[in-house]
Amino acid sequence: MKTKNATTTNGGAKGDNLQHTLEHGVERATSAAHHTIDSLSDAAQPTIDHLRSGAHKAVDSAGNVATHAAGTLGGKGDQLHDNATKIVERAGGYVREHPVASLGMAVAAGYLLSRLLSSR
Repeated sequence: MKTKNATTTNGGAKGDNLQHTLEHGVERATSAAHHTIDSLSDAAQPTIDHLRSGAHKAVDSAGNVATHAAGTLGGKGDQLHDNATKIVERAGGYVREHPVASLGMAVAAGYLLSRLLSSR
């Protein structure tokens, strides 16, 4: 019977040793995986920073162009409004100075428009 106990004890020791070896291997593999992840993350960080910087520059550039375009369009709109006001003032002045000629031009324009629109 003693022999059986000795064998069981030795078998148990071998099992414990195998379990310890497997656990140690898993710990080493886990540690290596963490190290690889950290290394890849550290290596990728400059690229990510560069991409982020480029994206910010592109957005700033687009914003500057849009701001400039809005300013230009606003200025052109003001110019158009001023020109339209001047034309209306000039036309009003012409009508006051030459009422009969203005009435004749209005009748002629109305007649031409009615002919153009009625042919359709």
